[in-house]
Amino acid sequence: MHQRARAFRDRVIEEYEIEPRIEEFPDGTETAADAAEAIGCEVGAIASSLVFSAAGDLVVVVTSGANHVDEPRLAVHLGVDTVSMADPAEIEAQIGWAVGGVPPLCHDADVPVYLDDTLLEYDTVWAAAGAPTAVFPIDPERLRQVTDATTITV
Repeated sequence: MHQRARAFRDRVIEEYEIEPRIEEFPDGTETAADAAEAIGCEVGAIASSLVFSAAGDLVVVVTSGANHVDEPRLAVHLGVDTVSMADPAEIEAQIGWAVGGVPPLCHDADVPVYLDDTLLEYDTVWAAAGAPTAVFPIDPERLRQVTDATTITV
């Protein structure tokens, strides 16, 4: 198992008492379409954790792989003028995970998490598990609960 995936698994067990079933794909799951093809699920069941900068603060938006985050809509929801994708170095420094492997939970910083409401249409969604080659399945309602996510339309 990839070192970062193992670190993620250990952290989820310790912090949430959940033992994630991590699956690894040597060719990686860089895009939602890549992940869906490797897993054998709909692209909409991919839960991509995207990190945005909003008025200088980071927020995590867990979105369906079938959707794109409408940044102006997100800005309105957050009550700020604009939002933009966060800088990869800042993401790794503050969130603790590198772009491509950012999981929806176990962040180093206490950042708000928002969950794309379309993910709740699935019985199971697949999210990054700390490395670009690792994912784990989870019930989206359980994901919302453990991350204390606010459900939004992205």
